[in-house]
Amino acid sequence: MSADNPFISIIIPHWNGIDVLSECLDSIKKSSFSKIEIIVVDNASTDGSQEWIKDNHPDIILVENDQNYGYAGGCNRGVNVASGEWLLFLNNDTVQETDWLDRLAKAVEGKDDVAAVQPKIRNYYKRNLFDYAGGAGGHLDLLCYPFAKGRIFLTLEEDHGQYDEQADIFWASGTAFMVKKIAFEAACGFDETYFAHQEEIDLCWRLQLMDKRILFEPNAIVYHKNAVSLPMYSFQKYYLNHRNSFFMLLTNYNLPLTLYLLPVRFALELVAIVYALVKWDLKHLGAVFKSLWWLLTHPYIIYKKRQLVRKLRRKNDRKMLKQFYPGSIVYAHYIRGINIFTDL
Repeated sequence: MSADNPFISIIIPHWNGIDVLSECLDSIKKSSFSKIEIIVVDNASTDGSQEWIKDNHPDIILVENDQNYGYAGGCNRGVNVASGEWLLFLNNDTVQETDWLDRLAKAVEGKDDVAAVQPKIRNYYKRNLFDYAGGAGGHLDLLCYPFAKGRIFLTLEEDHGQYDEQADIFWASGTAFMVKKIAFEAACGFDETYFAHQEEIDLCWRLQLMDKRILFEPNAIVYHKNAVSLPMYSFQKYYLNHRNSFFMLLTNYNLPLTLYLLPVRFALELVAIVYALVKWDLKHLGAVFKSLWWLLTHPYIIYKKRQLVRKLRRKNDRKMLKQFYPGSIVYAHYIRGINIFTDL
């Protein structure tokens, strides 16, 4: 590892879990690509992570936050001390193939219009499966429901090489993705309103509006433990997923398209409420209501974000819509039962 003139700054947001972080750091240090610096951003851990890092990894740059700023806020604070030309945001519950950084660096070489690239993300425990968080690259439907090649809702595919071509994607997973620092800063970084979940989709949307490309590189491979930081069926995860997805719709489209799609998206939220009632899933029910209440009571935040997006926009929504799944993945997957990747 050479931090004197790094090409890549690896930024790892961290909150508790020394054993998880230890495996991740040991894996990174086996990487064959040497022009890196490693930055761990500690979000006020209470398990002694800070002292453990200082004692066991004195070569790592440690940022000690005074509180938990979430993924978005933690990563932004890591960028403040990063010196690499490219920033690589990485979850602490990952391990990586030794050549992953070489593959990512090669993928962006000579491509000035590429702002970000994502590796292939497979499951840590069942390594023949794609991982829930990212798979083979992210996409979005018109109503701002995210999905990834290799993962639709809770259905994971086996990796048979079906997505082994480098390809443009709509969003790169926050589990592991590399973004050019100058582009990240021009897009104003992660929106800390999100705290966690889908902030990377929002960032990639802004990069796309700036007329930049996002790539998937299949030969770079990362393994992810998934849902270690925030359990899959927790109230907080339900809440953030509903709120943040709806927030994207309200802020990133132009106004006529926002108003056109708003009633349809709201109707799907009502469907989620009915489904939670039928299942008597009070956590999910409460999370949907909380997300709608937040959106209703924070119009100024929505307005300010729309102003920012308008200033960054270089590509109109007519062009942008060609990059979305043309419909609802909820309807296509659960009602029609079709393979939506044939439409991408």
